Amino acid sequence: MTEFVIPAPPQPSIAVRGTNARFPVRRIFCVGRNYAAHAREMGKDPERELPFFFTKPGDAVVDSGATVPYPTLTRNLHHEIELVVAIGRAGTGIAEEDVYDHLWGACVGIDLTRRDLQQDAKEKGRPWDVGKAFDHSAPMGPLTPMDAIPSLERGRIHLEVNGETGQQGDLSELIWSVREHVSILSEAFALAPGDLVMTGTPAGVGPVVPGDVLTGGVEGLEDISITIGAGQ
Repeated sequence: MTEFVIPAPPQPSIAVRGTNARFPVRRIFCVGRNYAAHAREMGKDPERELPFFFTKPGDAVVDSGATVPYPTLTRNLHHEIELVVAIGRAGTGIAEEDVYDHLWGACVGIDLTRRDLQQDAKEKGRPWDVGKAFDHSAPMGPLTPMDAIPSLERGRIHLEVNGETGQQGDLSELIWSVREHVSILSEAFALAPGDLVMTGTPAGVGPVVPGDVLTGGVEGLEDISITIGAGQ
């Protein structure tokens, strides 16, 4: 039996819809600017160039229903609602037509972003980690198994702040479909069970403050709800 020199950290995990089971989380990959309208609102050209990816640590996951502390260092915390797919079967160089065979399921996620820190990193040509990969930055709703999901190609995606619409779009507006960008991701990384892929956010991202309640969903999946708490 392996003996660790310090206590082993707990295994990050997310809920599975309708059960007491948990899905273990290994890594979180995120695809940037995958909706044309969001690309435009961020001042970028939404042409169909190859997708790019960044990561969050697995232990950034937070369950739906949680109160997420307002993070340090930022004065401009933003919400980004996303469809998230979960890898259940390992693969590298996965063909587009085989991608769904490697997925265990999907859920609704929120990519919380310290926008001011991300923008500063962009302007200085630095990595985005400080703006994207902080503690509690990846709230996730319960995971729905693939055989219970009506579609990952179309369906309404939305987020409300205190009951008022913040973001809405449709999965059909993805610049790179789930099949396409997971296939491309698998050329750069050997995907493994427990990996999550956040697939991009529609237009309407905006700031949140302590006390705000964020609710959102993707058609066919269980909704997510979190509260932004006081600072850490």
